[in-house]
Amino acid sequence: MDGLNLVPLNGLRAMEAVARLGSLSAAGRELGVSPGAVSQQIARCEAALDRRLFDRRPGGMVPVAGSEDIFRRLGEGFAALGSAVEMTRRDRAHVLTISVAPIFAARWLIWRLSGFTRAHPDIRVRIDSETALVDPNAGDIDFAIRIGPGGYRGVTAERLFPQRIVPVCNAYWAARIKAPADIARVPIIREPGAMFGWEDWLEPEGLSPAILGDGPTFNEASLCLDAAMAGEGLFLAFEALCRDALDRGQILAPVPRFHLSGLSYWLVSARDRSLSGPQRLFRTWLLEVLAEGGLGGA
Repeated sequence: MDGLNLVPLNGLRAMEAVARLGSLSAAGRELGVSPGAVSQQIARCEAALDRRLFDRRPGGMVPVAGSEDIFRRLGEGFAALGSAVEMTRRDRAHVLTISVAPIFAARWLIWRLSGFTRAHPDIRVRIDSETALVDPNAGDIDFAIRIGPGGYRGVTAERLFPQRIVPVCNAYWAARIKAPADIARVPIIREPGAMFGWEDWLEPEGLSPAILGDGPTFNEASLCLDAAMAGEGLFLAFEALCRDALDRGQILAPVPRFHLSGLSYWLVSARDRSLSGPQRLFRTWLLEVLAEGGLGGA
């Protein structure tokens, strides 16, 4: 660190910006100074380092050959500094932004979130309920709760619980299902965009999807669950969607055996950024609530 004190920080920032953006003008716009000021900062920095790192050409400044690792490390260093500054800002603001799929937010998370806000009234939670995947390395997203097979690149992903599925319906149709094969005798509610299929539940029961009859189709799982409550037929629901309705008796599982869909729920955060205080508190609370609720068979 002693050598770092001899080098102007603004010069290092200017060099990294020019190497990354490719021109003095682009670096100047990012740093809020003129291209001439960027050039002067680089010259002072090269003098302090006693090493030339750019070739001056008519078209601009080009990093000299062999300097790739230097600029890569500078970029990583400034990214780490930026993450540290962002973390202190978020800690001070006490705002926690969670990106989560709308159905999980509406059917499960929102009904439990008051427990967290009561325990931590100084932390303001903002729910971003979007179906599109977000990158927690960019923007102000603290956590994303994703559903999928895992293997997410460029982020930190912690497996929360496996997704389980079970057929559900109202009392009228449940009375007609005494065994798994009786599913063939009731209307089947379908969601074309589901991430799993009836084979994921039927095959562990020794049955084929070919036994399934016709029924209504809805383009969203929450609508399918409501249709099952209304008596439209039998719907293959995922646990986080139907758990509360099952516990309250609003819907029934005539064959109450949950099978794995092959997917899981994941808590995703930035890869190279340590958790802020609010993030750590939310993670601890979420794991405790999931354990109490028994989702995924816990």
